[in-house]
Amino acid sequence: MIESSNGKDLVSTEGSSDMEPYVGMDFESEEAAKVFYDAYATRMGFIMRVDAFRRSMRDGKVVWRRLVCNKEGFRKLRPKRSENRKPRAITREGCKAMIVVKKEKTGKWVVTRFVKEHNHPLVVTPANGRRSVLLSQTPDEKDVKIRELTAELQRERKRSAAFQEQLDMVLRDMEDHSHHLSRNIDDIVQSVREIESKRLALSHS
Repeated sequence: MIESSNGKDLVSTEGSSDMEPYVGMDFESEEAAKVFYDAYATRMGFIMRVDAFRRSMRDGKVVWRRLVCNKEGFRKLRPKRSENRKPRAITREGCKAMIVVKKEKTGKWVVTRFVKEHNHPLVVTPANGRRSVLLSQTPDEKDVKIRELTAELQRERKRSAAFQEQLDMVLRDMEDHSHHLSRNIDDIVQSVREIESKRLALSHS
């Protein structure tokens, strides 16, 4: 589920394919943010890459994540090994498009930065699976393969997010049940103490 910052609008990831990220948008988990931006990337015509992260100094868990276009940055130049070797296709073009999500104290993951603009053409793949190049530039073979794997990865991430949500619900139910049992046990212990106290008082009278 994706919840807006006002805490009122709830929509499923499946039903939010036409939504655009915005600062303040929040998610139930980091995985849900990845699923959403991955779907957005597919719809817009670029490939998402999971980029930098930061961990909590307290428990070491990831609390900040940057999701970028796969053409972000520039590939490092390496010495040529052979003059006959075919040069690798340019897949990094310094694109700045990204979203940054941060885990708040509430447990929600909130979008703190969104850069929409790309510095390269975007290529949209129709839902029926037939590739339609909407702009003049055709992606190289590597991008085609990455796009196919990205679609598969997106499906698995949706499954993972759904199972994670179910697990969270089960854990919350267990925690509530545990608190309820603890209160009942406390009440019984207190009752036993009061009865024991009365019994001792009567035995000494």
